Amino acid sequence: MSPTSPNASHASSLPFGQGHVTFLGAGPGDPGLLTLRAVDALAGADVLIAEPDVLEVVRGHARAGVSTPELTVVDKASTTADVPVLRDAANLVMEAARGGKRVVRAVTGDPGLDGDAGAEMLACAAAGIPFEVVPGVAAAVGVPAYAGVPLRDAQGTDVRFVDARTADDRCWTEVGASDGTVVVSTSLDSVAAAAGELVAAGRKPDTPLTVTVAGTTTRQRTWTATLGTIAQVFKQGKVLPSPDGHQPVIAVVGERCAPAQRDQLAWFESKPLFGWKVLVPRTKEQAASLSDQLRSYGAVPHEVPTIAVEPPRTPQQMERAVKGLVTGRYEWIAFTSVNAVKAVREKFEEYGLDARAFAGIKVAAVGEQTAKALIDFGVKPDLVPSGEQSAAGLLEDWPPYDPVFDPIDRVFLPRADIATETLVAGLIELGWEVDDVTAYRTVRASPPPAETREAIKGGGFDAVLFTSSSTVRNLVGIAGKPHNVTVIACIGPATAKTAEEHGLRVDVLSPEPSVHKLAEALADFGLRRREAALEAGDPVTRPSERRPGARRRRTT
Repeated sequence: MSPTSPNASHASSLPFGQGHVTFLGAGPGDPGLLTLRAVDALAGADVLIAEPDVLEVVRGHARAGVSTPELTVVDKASTTADVPVLRDAANLVMEAARGGKRVVRAVTGDPGLDGDAGAEMLACAAAGIPFEVVPGVAAAVGVPAYAGVPLRDAQGTDVRFVDARTADDRCWTEVGASDGTVVVSTSLDSVAAAAGELVAAGRKPDTPLTVTVAGTTTRQRTWTATLGTIAQVFKQGKVLPSPDGHQPVIAVVGERCAPAQRDQLAWFESKPLFGWKVLVPRTKEQAASLSDQLRSYGAVPHEVPTIAVEPPRTPQQMERAVKGLVTGRYEWIAFTSVNAVKAVREKFEEYGLDARAFAGIKVAAVGEQTAKALIDFGVKPDLVPSGEQSAAGLLEDWPPYDPVFDPIDRVFLPRADIATETLVAGLIELGWEVDDVTAYRTVRASPPPAETREAIKGGGFDAVLFTSSSTVRNLVGIAGKPHNVTVIACIGPATAKTAEEHGLRVDVLSPEPSVHKLAEALADFGLRRREAALEAGDPVTRPSERRPGARRRRTT
């Protein structure tokens, strides 16, 4: 165990029954900016008290069953009105720690630079409650980095940090007299006022300025202007007035954020699918790795299960086949999907078996995800198609039955109830006997929420990834046909044909029948679309912004 692990560093030294608090910086929004130490602390937490903005960022790293009490900040207006005061963060933290709990107090950005964690640390110190601090990426540092705005250069420019909400006249005068970079934390509707304070304090009106909202997330938007023109830029772009004017922003002032420089360094907002809302109609388990890949391209994946997997109506056939594996009935077992692996594994666990039961049996797998699921189970496939990852591809590599070298002529094929007969027929033609067993049933999932259905039909999604013909049929059946502005991406010709039969225009076709190649193909499509817009001098927009009534929003 690492010496920085909360269990290793504190468990042996804390008095019995005494709690401990970790003040943890969760960064400005991107879950990938959590530190290794933060993930370690979250895994050992009994109680997680997080700012609302970062709760979802940190919750996934906490153990199952961790307590997450609602964080309520004391409302001064309510106090004045003689309304009972609710518990504030410090009280929540200390109450849990006094109960012997290991508490993680997660804040946006960094505990020492963002928010008011210092006051809570002092409260713990005064109460004799042990605590530690896990630094995080501060918003004032992380957001400019994601916006492509370097704060310093080789000449070592002076950098000043200002919180416009608490800055007084002396503060504005000092930063106004400086020619260094100024990083201002403020709100969207207060940017122009902060710019005015800097100009009044001596900064030139033509000093470059960048303003970033929702920094480090796929909702990030950055505007480039000067101190003297930012109000006009917001007005012309219809950014303000807006009900979202209270949103926090990071504004960077100085020569280091000149527009020409940001055009070259805006690495995050120039991702091929930046801000695209992509529909992933698969089962929840299958969608996870695909969604992670889409996020790496800057997309916002939205998983909508279209298929639910259920046990077979009559389990006896599956039970006999699994017992046959143990008694030596089969020479081969062929898995054509992750769900087939899962179904067999569940039967194994039911009977108290493990991967050792595959000893002496040859194992075939179709697709990288199926092979990975087997390896996770402790089984390395003997045969994976060298070409197309499909039943036809598997048959291309499958050896014919040879009575001299093959002591057993039977193959166990666990699969879905709606699987095609291609593989069975091909194996029989090669001389094998096949036990074609229904390992699981695929049924149409329940319809998604009304909001999601409206987004699908109304053009709220930028793209949809279809990974099989059944996902096309089921999505249309439970949610309706995607709007014609939505980019349709299909995993192969058969899926594309089904999509076209349902009146959909196929824009992207994967070069290989792989979900990861499909995501790559969509990213290539998005990149070409972006480059074409830039070459034509047009603003870069998402497909959903082309629908009637959609608000066109600039990202630069």
